[in-house]
Amino acid sequence: MLIIPAIDIKDGKCVRLEQGDFSRVTQYGDDPMEMALYWQNQGAERLHVVDLDGSLKGTPVNAEAIKKIAATLEIPVQVGGGIRNIEAATSYLAAGIDAIIIGTSALRDPALVRQLCEEFGKKIFIGIDARKGMVALSGWTETSRVGAVDLARQLEVLGIGAIIYTDISRDGMQTGVNVHATRELARALKTPVIASGGLGSLADVEALMTHGDEGIIGVIAGRALYTKAVSLPMALDLIAKMGDKR
Repeated sequence: MLIIPAIDIKDGKCVRLEQGDFSRVTQYGDDPMEMALYWQNQGAERLHVVDLDGSLKGTPVNAEAIKKIAATLEIPVQVGGGIRNIEAATSYLAAGIDAIIIGTSALRDPALVRQLCEEFGKKIFIGIDARKGMVALSGWTETSRVGAVDLARQLEVLGIGAIIYTDISRDGMQTGVNVHATRELARALKTPVIASGGLGSLADVEALMTHGDEGIIGVIAGRALYTKAVSLPMALDLIAKMGDKR
């Protein structure tokens, strides 16, 4: 089980949103690079970076800053936000990004996902952000009529590397990961699933760990780490101890 610190970039700063609402934003740092190095030094084995400006604009906005992070860190970096064409995806992967996350285009442009998977295989992750079980789009500003599990099943056959499942209602709220929905998604697929949204305590990590054998391979941690409700070293220690007992 991986604990993956998240860095969301808006206007060049490190921020967190509440329930994906761009009007409910809290800034946690001026320098994304400094924050990335901090999480690496805290023991992170992977980093999750989102270009929030890119999500809204539909094209990468903070790409250069993100590429510099990937070039500097020793751990893998996965990136999402505004990646909606082959050029943006290729540019990131050529710069050393380990995996790119396709969100809105996963529903609106399945041909693009197919093309990306044919060229880059497991380096393509799908970000499924759900509001009451339905897929949300365009930086969570729109809600579709497509169910999260249905979309995941449609895309799995393309050979994607992982699915990042976010319950928007919990994101940034520290009210607890939606373990039930994440587990149901993982059980419906063979593709690994990364949980996201709502991590609030070590109890959430422990709950997810109990379902690791069902395909949940990690959890993205944002506000809980920044507010120190969860200590990354303590979470990693918990995972190591639980792993030893299995």
